[in-house]
This record gives sequence, C-alpha cells and structure tokens, in this order.
Amino acid sequence: MRYHGDGQGLRAEELPVPEPGPGDVRVRVSACGVCRTDLHVVDDELPEPALPIVPGHEIVGVVDALGPDVPKDLDLAIGTRVGIPWLGWTCGRCAACRDGRENLCPEARFTGYQRDGGYADYVVADARYCFRLPDAYGDVAAAPLLCAGLIGHRAYRLAGDARRLGLYGFGAAAHLIAQVAVHEGREVHAFTRPGDDEAQDFARSLGAVWAGGSDERPSASLDAAILFAPVGALVPMALEAVRPGGVVVCAGIHMSDLPSFPYRLLWEERVLRSVANLTRQDALEFLEIAPRVPVRAQTKRYALADANAALDDLRAGRLTGAAVLVP
Repeated sequence: MRYHGDGQGLRAEELPVPEPGPGDVRVRVSACGVCRTDLHVVDDELPEPALPIVPGHEIVGVVDALGPDVPKDLDLAIGTRVGIPWLGWTCGRCAACRDGRENLCPEARFTGYQRDGGYADYVVADARYCFRLPDAYGDVAAAPLLCAGLIGHRAYRLAGDARRLGLYGFGAAAHLIAQVAVHEGREVHAFTRPGDDEAQDFARSLGAVWAGGSDERPSASLDAAILFAPVGALVPMALEAVRPGGVVVCAGIHMSDLPSFPYRLLWEERVLRSVANLTRQDALEFLEIAPRVPVRAQTKRYALADANAALDDLRAGRLTGAAVLVP
C-alpha cells in the first residue's frame, strides 16, 4: 500500500520483492501497526517524504534474507523474528551519534517516511535497527510496542520521576505507557476528547485515578504531563495543570501550532520539551520492561488492503487502542 503524495490515500500495488543491500535484512511482514505519524504522512503534514512511499513503522516479521556485511554481533539469521521501528538508519559518525543521541542524527532516515515501511508483504531494513521481540507477545500484540510503546517510553522517562502524571490523548501510546506508570506506582490522570466516555472508561480500567475531557482541570496539580494528542492548544492547558517545577512533554513528531500564552504559565520553573524519535537503547529498555509489567496492547485487526479504512478510523477518533494491519 503506497502513497504518491496526491492526497488520494494509499494505492494497492504489486511490486517486485525487494532485495537487501549491504548491512540490510529483508523481513517478511507478519503485522504492522498503524501510527498517527502514518496519518501525518498521508495527510501531507510532514515535509519531504520519499515519494512514492510505503508507510508503516511498527513492523513485526521474520528475517528471510540477509544482505552482505550484516554485522555478526547482531546475531540475525533467517527465521529470526524482529521488530522494526521509526528510526531506520543513522550515520554513526556525527556528534549526536557519537554522543548516544542518534535520535538527533541530522542524516537519519525513517521507516515509512524515507525508507519503505511495513504496509507490505516484505520490507528491507537496516539490520542495526531490527530488534528481537519478547516471546510473550504474538505478532499483532507486539506491533504497537514498536512506536506507541517506544516513543511513549521515551516521553515517559523524559517526564521525570512524576508521582502524579497527566496523559493527554488516550490512544495507542497512552494506553501502553499508562500501564507502566501504574505498575511503577504513579497516579495516572487521563485526558480525552471532551465527551469521549468510552476512552475515559478505558483509561480507568487500566488504573487511571481520574479521567476526563481535555477541557477539564484534573482533581489535583500534576507533577508532569505528556501530550500524545497533536493539538498545540493543549500545551498552555497542560502547563496550567502542572505544579511549579513541573514538566510538559510533547511526544508527537507533528503538532498543530501552539497558541500564544502568558508567561506566567511557564514561570515558576515549569519545563516544556519535545521528544524526537527514539534510540536503540530506548527500544532495548522498553522491550525488556514490557513483559514484566506486563504491558498489554488493545488492538483492532485490519487486512492490509484495508489500510485506508484503518487510517480513516484513526483520523476520526474511532479507535480504542491501536490498529494493526495483517498481510
């Protein structure tokens, strides 16, 4: 399923099975999660995708071919089950890469955006950015862990040691990281679209102590808040909800413009920060934590040919949990 940049959604196309290049592996796709970033790609909200592009960066599959020069220490063989995330390639040479901040590599390439992704039967990936998956998860259950889980985990750690945590936008990422937060003894406050009783009930079922609309104030001041909803207008609302010294983390790769807001909302040493991509260390940490919690993804399956319907459901807010495509 490819996007051609014409605003007409994805097209089903028959393409040659790709061949892995140096350092690459080819993976036969078993499942691919549908992420809001995919929606930003097909809605033309991200600049300069490599068109035409196959979206998808929550990929689960089995290695079925190795290119030349795959590093031996990765221990990848034909038949190995792996996950492939958003960050698909980095240079390894720049200051950011050398500093352990490969998520900020200026030459980075991203799966489903500049490298063809997992809305397909096969995908070629840089072997360095393929991760073995916990046996506790089936293919469909594992798919949302690879972006909703990994980016959510990075945002969660950047929020600091917050006892009282607000999650704005209770979708794929929030419902996963809420489980980690509850497991670690945090108080989770869930903010949904106003009037979305189903999402609020879902949040409470996962251990949230409070759930309400994003236009409501929480029952107590928050220590930190994470914004998964790509709505810039939520930023001043979240700043107003956190205590002095609190942290607001913007977790999405794209967000609508932030409105003007008074300095008093940022004052008293409140911190506003963004999350950019992920690192391999983020993946290793979260994939080790997830089965211990255990994190459980609520999923809805779609056939690969129904990718446009899955994106429409995500766009309209009709999903509780995560959509997953199954070839």
